Order: sequence, then C-alpha cells, then structure tokens
Amino acid sequence: MMDVRAIRNDDDLTWALREIEPYFAREPAFGTPEAERFDVLTTLIEAYESRHYPIPESDPIELLHYAIEHLGRSQAELAELLGSRSRASEILGCKRGMTLDQIRAVSEAWKIPIAALAKPYPIGSEEAPRRQAESKRVKSKRAKSKPSAAA
Repeated sequence: MMDVRAIRNDDDLTWALREIEPYFAREPAFGTPEAERFDVLTTLIEAYESRHYPIPESDPIELLHYAIEHLGRSQAELAELLGSRSRASEILGCKRGMTLDQIRAVSEAWKIPIAALAKPYPIGSEEAPRRQAESKRVKSKRAKSKPSAAA
C-alpha cells in the first residue's frame, strides 16, 4: 500500500504538500506507483483546501476591473476588444451584458477562462453606480500617482 493518509488538519496538509513537492521538479511516469501516489495526494489536498480555504467566486465584471487595475490592462484595450469605448463603459458599469463573441475575444486576449467571464451578473442594478464610483476612485489615484510632464 502507498504511504498516504487522510488530510484532517493543517499539519496533515503540510505533510502532504512536502510529499508531492519533489514531483513538481520531476513528474512521475504515467502508470507508476509514484504517479498513483501523486494523484491521490493532490486529490486529497484539493479536497481539504476547497473545504477549509475556499476561494470566493468573482463575477465577470469584477474580473475585468481586476485585470484593468492590477494586471496592466486598460479600458481602451477592453474597448478595442468589445467594439467601442461606450460599449466597454456600459459593460463595466453593469448596464449591458457581454455577448458570447465578446466573451471569447476577452478570454483569448487576456487569458481569462471563458467560464469565468460567462457567469451571470446583475445588469442595471444598484450595483452599477457603486462599481462606477470605485472605477473613478482608482482612475483618480492613478492620475495623482503619475509624474507630470512639467516636473
């Protein structure tokens, strides 16, 4: 039998992570006992982490804002992908939903999974003004932090 045990607490998790770490540098050959052990341990790790450390889901608009604010993307790039600046503004402001073609274009260009962009999100709700205000605050911070050309 393989040296595998249930993961019931963080100490067990630490043990399992140490056990699979060598496999990252040298992946075990398919069908070997080491490959089976790796598969079992990663399944146990994933199950424990999803139960004890869940990652909250983001809606598509939050993902777009995140990409613009933290990943070096811009609303102008989004506008080019979506067809116009007004369309990008409407989508970012939750006034309009994305079409399947737009979802595909953003997914391919920005490497965001289609499934994450295709999730439902509120359109035309009270959420839109909050998101627009947040977007304006971020833009304002960026403008203040950029050095002026006269300096």
